[in-house]
Amino acid sequence: MRLRVFETWGPEGLQFRFCVSIESLVVIPLVGSEGTMRPKERRETGQTDLLRSRLDAIIDMNHPLVKLSRTIDWSFLEQKFGAVYEDKPGRPPLPTRLMAGLAILKHTYDLSDEVLCERWLENPYYQFFCGEEFFQHRLVFDRSSLTRWRQRMGEEKLQALLQESLSVASKTGAIKPSDLNRVIVDTTVQPKNVMFPTDARLLNRAREILVRLAKRNGLALRQSYARVGKFALIKHQRYAHAKQFKRANRALKTLRTYLGRVIRDIARKIEGNAALGENAVLGESVLLRMLALARRVLEQKQHQRGPKVYSLHAPEVECIGKGKAHRPYEFGVKVSVATTLAHAKGGQFVAHVKALPGNPYDGHTLETVIPDMEALIGNTIERILADKGYRGHNAPPDYTFRVFTSGQKRRMTPQIKRELRRRSAVEPVIGHLKSEHRMGRNYLWHRAGDATNAVLAAAGYNFRRLTKWLSLLLFEILARISLERHLIPA
Repeated sequence: MRLRVFETWGPEGLQFRFCVSIESLVVIPLVGSEGTMRPKERRETGQTDLLRSRLDAIIDMNHPLVKLSRTIDWSFLEQKFGAVYEDKPGRPPLPTRLMAGLAILKHTYDLSDEVLCERWLENPYYQFFCGEEFFQHRLVFDRSSLTRWRQRMGEEKLQALLQESLSVASKTGAIKPSDLNRVIVDTTVQPKNVMFPTDARLLNRAREILVRLAKRNGLALRQSYARVGKFALIKHQRYAHAKQFKRANRALKTLRTYLGRVIRDIARKIEGNAALGENAVLGESVLLRMLALARRVLEQKQHQRGPKVYSLHAPEVECIGKGKAHRPYEFGVKVSVATTLAHAKGGQFVAHVKALPGNPYDGHTLETVIPDMEALIGNTIERILADKGYRGHNAPPDYTFRVFTSGQKRRMTPQIKRELRRRSAVEPVIGHLKSEHRMGRNYLWHRAGDATNAVLAAAGYNFRRLTKWLSLLLFEILARISLERHLIPA
């Protein structure tokens, strides 16, 4: 039998090989491998097309996005992001300028992935910013490519966007390099996209998910409690609203009983099902992972020490109280934000941001934050200003006397006292990060998504400041030209 081998590529660089029998025309799939070939980067060619107009011929070249795209060092980003790829056979990934530009636009203008695709298709400035030379009437990427690119890069590589934003700010005069020597540090909460957790909802939701997964795996349960479980949840909510807490606790106990029965029923069926027990591993089986999570929900108490489950689809969520009257508890991850102390010409820029899982004490975050910040900005930190939450900090020994907190009495000079009055300048920056740059609600999954979203939000904030700064520079240049024309005698 004569065989011929064909190769093809699937989405995201997956390479498939097929062996075809010439006589019987039977297709035999062979080994599939993941292609990690380097992306084919785009370069401006200057070529023209008889049937299409170039973007630089139909758009305003003084637009802030155009000027920003000309200022960004795309080769630096290509070098940083290209380190995750290898020279192996496979379908080449999408160009770095396209994916990095999309990430910048998404968090600069607070767009979801779906809306970003729609805006990119109809906005020539977005396409020019991402490296297109001709207007594209169809998407040159898939929406899911954004997710896969973020996951492939991770927090460490995406720090290059924040680093490049500070470099552009320095090149355009928005900030001076010396402004990065003195910073303000504070922490905030990056909320996760989860519903406000209550014991009743968690118990009922865990039962519903377990019943659905058991049905999907072919396990016949004795009872699903779908109807009575829903009624018990409604009764608990109504009793709690009416402040009839004894009756509400009885309904809660009923929900706990229903979940316990379903957990024990599934455990018995798994033990009796040899095929499922052999093929499923606790870390790989969705059913067994959910079963372990449901047991944690069933057994956790109100005042217990240690981590608790607040969301079934995001078990990494933590309950953090920052002492706010309007929001006593927030559910997400703690994030450290550092901004420049001096109010630069271009505004207040974010110098560093880092997600801190585990809800550490604010003062104990400086041990990791300071070395990361210096590596990012390439400068030595001369002075750090913080609030009272950083008292008793664990900064590295060389920085012990460079950290000043609100209310401090010793080692206070008149200049440091004046600078401490600007400590609260970090608060509006945090507000802008949350309300305009997607830090107010994180939709990315897992702890890696928490870290990625924080870095991209900071980069988006800085690039938004840069677009405003470049618009202001253009206005000043035009105003000076107009003034000179009026001053020249006819």
